Amino acid sequence: MPRTEKYIDLHLHLDGAVTLDIAKKLADLQNIPLPTESDDELLKLLSVPQNCTSLNDFLACFALPLSLLQSPQALSECVYLVAEKIKSQGVVYAEIRFAPQLHTQKGMSQEDAIKAALSGLKKTDLKANLILCLMRGNGNQAENEETVALAKKYLVEDGGVVALDLAGAEALFPTADYAGLFKKAKDMNIPFTIHAGEADGAQSVRLAVEFGARRIGHGVRSFESSEVIELLKKEGVTLEMCPTSNSQTHAVADMTEYPFMDYLSQKIKATLNTDDPAIEGTSISDEFRYMERKFNLTEEQKKELIKNSIDAAFTSENVKKWLRKEFSIKES
Repeated sequence: MPRTEKYIDLHLHLDGAVTLDIAKKLADLQNIPLPTESDDELLKLLSVPQNCTSLNDFLACFALPLSLLQSPQALSECVYLVAEKIKSQGVVYAEIRFAPQLHTQKGMSQEDAIKAALSGLKKTDLKANLILCLMRGNGNQAENEETVALAKKYLVEDGGVVALDLAGAEALFPTADYAGLFKKAKDMNIPFTIHAGEADGAQSVRLAVEFGARRIGHGVRSFESSEVIELLKKEGVTLEMCPTSNSQTHAVADMTEYPFMDYLSQKIKATLNTDDPAIEGTSISDEFRYMERKFNLTEEQKKELIKNSIDAAFTSENVKKWLRKEFSIKES
């Protein structure tokens, strides 16, 4: 069977995909001086530190990219540049996520940010959609409520905003705190995924599924509860797995015990994704090669992962049919 050289990425953060070249372009576009002229030093600011000990350390890497994404022009251009970069790496369908509330530091409204991202999406011919992130944290309930309302306003089946997410410091701000927001989203028929089971345990995954999440961002720690494993199987919930990210944030203490292959063997709908490719120094093809080398992922299993991604994608049936044809996957 030929190697898989085309990919789908369902879990990709816009601000985590700002590479060195994109950062320079965004700075030039806005006449923003970068903190250093040295490429090596700039790369350090855009990359996870080798001494990263937790998800909280990892999240500190977003400061510089976010500082460059505070104008409509920059946000639009970044969506376009990221889409073009991943397309050049073999991605044929992607869902790019970002939190509109994080782009309001210099006067943009959340709605301005969404419109800017949509304009960037229209400039690329990559088949891609947007996921709007709610943020874990203190004192941002109103901002999260606004994101939910805007997700409903701009919700489409394809070619724009297709879902919501919840991102941020999971261990500090537990999933249980966001039940009300996701009840509203569910009542509005907005599809959603939730980061869960990354910095917090299996109970976080259970809550996300009970809220109505069709997908789970990471879900790596689901194995801590056999009941949660059974729940994932029963509900057909898809896990958006990101091995390099999970290694760097120490979501799993020992990567030799990474549960990905166990999930596959148990027929849990796992998928393979990048999370924050620039910050992590990875790409979607790197993720597949990593799983090949470390866990003997077979071509047949890769095909299964792609099928899972197509089935779980927040997109139209027409795009799913096109994707199945692209990957020579029979209709379910």
